[in-house]
Amino acid sequence: MKEVKAYGTEAKDKDLEVLTIKRRELLENDVEIDILYCGVCHSDIHAAKNDWGNTTYTLVPGHEIVGKVTKVGNQVKNYKKGDLVGVGCMVDSCQECSACKEDLEQFCEEGMVGTYNGKNKHTGKQTFGGYSTSITVREEFVVSVPENLDIKAVAPLLCAGITTFSPLNHWKIKKGDKVGVIGLGGLGHMGIKFAHAMGAETIMITTSPDKAEDAKRLGADSVLISKDKDDMKKHRGSFDFLLNTVPVKHDINPYIQLLKRDSTMVLVGAIEPLEPMNGGNIIMGRKRVAGSLIGGIKETQEMLDFCGENNIVSDVEMIDIKNINNAYKRVQNNDVKYRFVIDMESLKK
Repeated sequence: MKEVKAYGTEAKDKDLEVLTIKRRELLENDVEIDILYCGVCHSDIHAAKNDWGNTTYTLVPGHEIVGKVTKVGNQVKNYKKGDLVGVGCMVDSCQECSACKEDLEQFCEEGMVGTYNGKNKHTGKQTFGGYSTSITVREEFVVSVPENLDIKAVAPLLCAGITTFSPLNHWKIKKGDKVGVIGLGGLGHMGIKFAHAMGAETIMITTSPDKAEDAKRLGADSVLISKDKDDMKKHRGSFDFLLNTVPVKHDINPYIQLLKRDSTMVLVGAIEPLEPMNGGNIIMGRKRVAGSLIGGIKETQEMLDFCGENNIVSDVEMIDIKNINNAYKRVQNNDVKYRFVIDMESLKK
């Protein structure tokens, strides 16, 4: 086992601090990565605070990782020392079930192995995430990063990016479609960028009129204020697709009424019980409410290639690792546009 420096927490009521963790020795199919940047996802905070009740401590968060390959195992085929690569929300799966064989490792029937707070299949120990100087990952869960992009702003693409790209891609959004993105945050701002790049008429749907200017800067053609009943009525039955990025319990009924017949709203934010849904809202019009979870490794690579072709990255604010606890507070207060990214050089120093 190899000792590396990291930042993590020992308990839900403790701040994150400097730790020493152990990484496995390089196996024949492994890629060792020197971490350059790591994004800060709201899921990191939920895990650190044990909001979902499944955290094992010690916890080292971070699943939006960009770095350079330092070593590869002797069976690695697609990567070499010096390559610019990324690691997202998962680092392993069974590779044998129907989901894995269809490049949907996130739905692995045996359970995907999370980049952190998962069980390392090789060591039996807990997985540790990207708030660290290096990480060792099996080749199948590493992706190539286009070198024309601003790499520090690539990091959030490994979670926020694929989470929003995947449903737009799966439901085949195209030029001429009318797409609504509900909620303007870390996920919503990426949803706008992707829908716009796919050629859709892109509408930002928000409760906050003061977000209109920024939404248009990101690529929205117009903004719909969901609290404005007259405006909502004007758009009723007109959307081909809705991407709902709201991260907390809310009422989805007003949004369902915006859908055309046979159209879909996909939830990617809230994983908790929602306000009761009126069945009539989907029965009348054969509408659908669906969900989507990140994306498989193949689709994550497709997303990064799409970003390279269209020069898409996240809007980020850079921080040093020593400021992570304050960054967590700011995320909880919605005080970031739109993702924090840690410069991991600050940990190496």
